[in-house]
Amino acid sequence: MSQQTAVTGFPRIGKKRELKKALENYWAGKTSVEELQKTSSDLRKKQWLVQKEKGIDFISCNDFSLYDIMLDTAVMLNAVPERFRDISDKTERYFAMARGSDSAAAMEMTKWFNTNYHYLVPELNRTIRFRLDASKIISEYNEAKELGINPKINIIGPVTFLGLSKAQDDKDPYSYYDKIIPVYKELMAVLSNLNKVVYVQMEEPVFVKGPDEKQLELLRKSCDQLAEVRENVKLIITTYFEHSNEATSVLSDTPVWGIGLDFVHGTKNMEALKFIKDKKLIAGVVDGRNIWINDFENTLDKLTHLSKEMNKEQIIISSSCSLLHIPYTTDTEPESKIKKWMSFAYEKLDEIVLLNRMFRSSELSGPDHKSLEKNRALVKERKTSPLIKDEKTLNRINKIQKVEREGAFSERIELQKKRLKLPCLPTTTIGSFPQTKEIRQLRKDYRKKAVSRIEYEKGIKEYIDDCVAFQQEIGLDVLVHGEPERSDMVEYFGEMLKGFHFTNNGWVQSYGSRCVKPPVIYGDISRPEPMTVKWITYAQSQTSRPMKGMLTGPVTIVNWSFVRDDKDRSEVCRQIAVALRDEIHDLQSGGIKVIQVDEPAFKEGYPLRSYNIPEYEKWAVDNFKLAVSKAKKETQIHTHMCYSEFNDIIKTIEAMDADVITIENTRSGNELLKVFTETGYSNQIGPGVYDIHSPRVPSVDEFIKQIEKIMSVLPAEQLWINPDCGLKTRKWEEVSPSLRHMVQAVKSVRSRSF
Repeated sequence: MSQQTAVTGFPRIGKKRELKKALENYWAGKTSVEELQKTSSDLRKKQWLVQKEKGIDFISCNDFSLYDIMLDTAVMLNAVPERFRDISDKTERYFAMARGSDSAAAMEMTKWFNTNYHYLVPELNRTIRFRLDASKIISEYNEAKELGINPKINIIGPVTFLGLSKAQDDKDPYSYYDKIIPVYKELMAVLSNLNKVVYVQMEEPVFVKGPDEKQLELLRKSCDQLAEVRENVKLIITTYFEHSNEATSVLSDTPVWGIGLDFVHGTKNMEALKFIKDKKLIAGVVDGRNIWINDFENTLDKLTHLSKEMNKEQIIISSSCSLLHIPYTTDTEPESKIKKWMSFAYEKLDEIVLLNRMFRSSELSGPDHKSLEKNRALVKERKTSPLIKDEKTLNRINKIQKVEREGAFSERIELQKKRLKLPCLPTTTIGSFPQTKEIRQLRKDYRKKAVSRIEYEKGIKEYIDDCVAFQQEIGLDVLVHGEPERSDMVEYFGEMLKGFHFTNNGWVQSYGSRCVKPPVIYGDISRPEPMTVKWITYAQSQTSRPMKGMLTGPVTIVNWSFVRDDKDRSEVCRQIAVALRDEIHDLQSGGIKVIQVDEPAFKEGYPLRSYNIPEYEKWAVDNFKLAVSKAKKETQIHTHMCYSEFNDIIKTIEAMDADVITIENTRSGNELLKVFTETGYSNQIGPGVYDIHSPRVPSVDEFIKQIEKIMSVLPAEQLWINPDCGLKTRKWEEVSPSLRHMVQAVKSVRSRSF
């Protein structure tokens, strides 16, 4: 039988987060590198075998990573930043690049296109001597081969690698093309020796963002050069998350074997079918980014349209992108009203194989016909279920007219200064404090009803008391309660809103060992009762200093959830905004003077094609402003953003009109701040001075230098001093000295400068 099914990539963290646990034990010195490698090998073999057993023809290798595939690609090319080159041990150097070391800051991290996955940004400069290290790829390929699998090898393509890199010598990253393409050519030659026929999936998603002529010319050159290195290497160029018609047109005249396109999120890829000609089409028709069951009838119609433009034998049915972005399996989920509507990575494999059989059958057999009928019934049931519609909520939202707060910033800030009486360079944190084992166990026991509500609340209050006392002792100006009651900044709110479902084991990798469990939004959303008021007002009662109310913004809740696909995302966001609007009203009534509405995922929701951006920006800004529209002039509204390039969205940030914006800044070397001065941004800013993604503790002198650098870019009266992000994932033994040093540094700068 010809090869007819494929998966772009598979989750690597493990069905029970085995890789997370193995990594964290290794980092803590509890296990050896050999034990980490053994766990990794076992995970790879399990995921390959399940795909083989399900009937997938093209199974990926080298989609596995101990931290990040872009970091792996940098290592493969020997693109190691100079500050890490004196680390002789390869594993130690690898994790130092990802997490930092005592003497060197980690590489910058940012979002992978418009997903919640993070990648390490490669650093390019003249001192790099590019050379090939294919040991990881060869090792993993041979592992798969021993299991009777001839895998396709996943590799980040040269144009995408350069397009997502940063050149540190003011050069265009693409100026390094002639230096890296010989390494890629050598790689193709090495891979050609692995088997009689070797399939290479070269991932080039940078083209879905709208390429320029230089990128298209480099794509043409790379495909011409790489596809002809060895005849037995079959090169597949793959894109995902949007359409890539310009690139597909170029690929039509190159000797590549196949083209992978996303027909779920890149519907305009249909327009490029005329360019495919005699290539194989890896048709991404099963959604790799959302967890709803596939609508078989709709997908079969799409496949029928494809088959009118080309021979069926050219079409290989696949996921729209890597299944890295969804959980492992619904098998580990308890029964619920919506479980039958959900499909995770394992279930997507079944959908691909079943769709392939249906697509190629002239007449459906009994079992396949029953599967189609069952799917048709489930799709219809979901569309018409009373679970998803709330007329009362819809009617209320339609009547809301006030969508933004009163007063210009210049008026509000003067009222806030008089009310809060803060010093110059006020200090704060972003919200969360370390989640100790004891706090996690307390929440777990409470969920299981192993402790009473009285015992649970006593434990939460004790943690809050400790957080408040610590912050007062070290001298922070605006305090937070530490968020001990919250397992996740989105999950916590979703659990108290109607229209949300939560999985037990729906974990998805965010970066490294960091996993998140996105909520599932299945219906209309409303707030039955206050969500944060009890804990925030309790924390405020323990101090005379301002206590921040902590909310997750509507845009971030949408972008960090698996959202229903039967309603526009803007409408879902509006429903959440109204719920948060009510919460802000209640916090103010409880005496809270500062409220932070976090939007760390604001940028990652941006459409990849520029012509779609204005529509997104409008509804995202409108819904943020709707959420804070009940804030009084004297109530200070903060927001927080991370992993964002602000050059192209500074006007949008201005339109959001938060009184204070805190941003992740440390790993960017203050580059993010220049745009604020260039545009004349007038609201207040808290650039991060402490990299919370690294375990290292910065010294007082480091903090002073960082603060002075920031003050050279922005005026002191506009600045707040804070960490990059929340401190939940760090340990107290790291956080305590770091924050002490930060406050000491601020006091030193104040004494010298004011």
